[in-house]
Amino acid sequence: MKLGFVSAILGDFTYEEVITYASENGFSCVELMCWPKGKAERRYAGVTHIDVDTLDEKRAAEIVEFAKAKGVEISALGYYPNPLDPDSEKSKVYIDHIKEIIKSANMLGVGTVTSFIGRDKNKTVEENLDLFKAVWVPIIKLAEENNVKIAIENCPMLFTKDEWPGGLNLATTPAIWRKMFELIPSPNFGLNYDPSHFVWQQMDYIKPIYEFKDRIFHVHFKDIKLYKDKLEQVGVMATPLQYMTPKLPGLGDVDWGKFVSALTDIRYRGYACIEVEDKAFEDTQESIKKSIILSRNYMRQFLF
Repeated sequence: MKLGFVSAILGDFTYEEVITYASENGFSCVELMCWPKGKAERRYAGVTHIDVDTLDEKRAAEIVEFAKAKGVEISALGYYPNPLDPDSEKSKVYIDHIKEIIKSANMLGVGTVTSFIGRDKNKTVEENLDLFKAVWVPIIKLAEENNVKIAIENCPMLFTKDEWPGGLNLATTPAIWRKMFELIPSPNFGLNYDPSHFVWQQMDYIKPIYEFKDRIFHVHFKDIKLYKDKLEQVGVMATPLQYMTPKLPGLGDVDWGKFVSALTDIRYRGYACIEVEDKAFEDTQESIKKSIILSRNYMRQFLF
């Protein structure tokens, strides 16, 4: 496995600064955020380390050569909006940008684009599956034409009141994944697997690795700490941040030894990127950088 990190946490860095930081600190890869330039919709969004709207062959060559010179690979181009947004104007903006990222990935020689399926939070799973097929069939077709894989993260995006009741991402459980892969069986369509989201949903995050081994294109290393005393007070119907919080790998409830062991069982040799969303390490830029190093140090015991 190639250890890297998600660039969203270094939102104030330029592309060159992110790659240099990765190189100087022993990372093999980086998942680079490619949000449209402008105001962020939420925490960790709105980060633009590669601007696909202005990318041309000259800039693409510069990006590729800089990473190569630093010995760092681009694991994926990341963008996590809600393509199934009930507002058709918003949905179109998100879909069009995903398509631009796919074409840019091809230009850069990057094999993977990471994203969310999206969801209309007020519709049922079955209704959303119909939306999913209508929206994503042409996106996956474009990915196939550009020799790019789409890796969907399994985050429910169900953390705040405005995301209630259904959340903003459909691809949250193995049962839904099976239906999605039946509707779009393309080998270019798969998962960006993050075990932490199964922890707070109180689901097994090991078994799906074996069933979906051919669909795991990218991995996130992020932890979750579940506060049982708080859960007992508010119950599973509450917004999840009332009873859990994201943590650095090793500071939450994921058993990383078992998780990485399962990945080695299926001979996963792809990219595994640390995703930092731990508020305890966000007070200063130095704390943020240290959180990445702490995570690296912890995960190295399983990967090297």
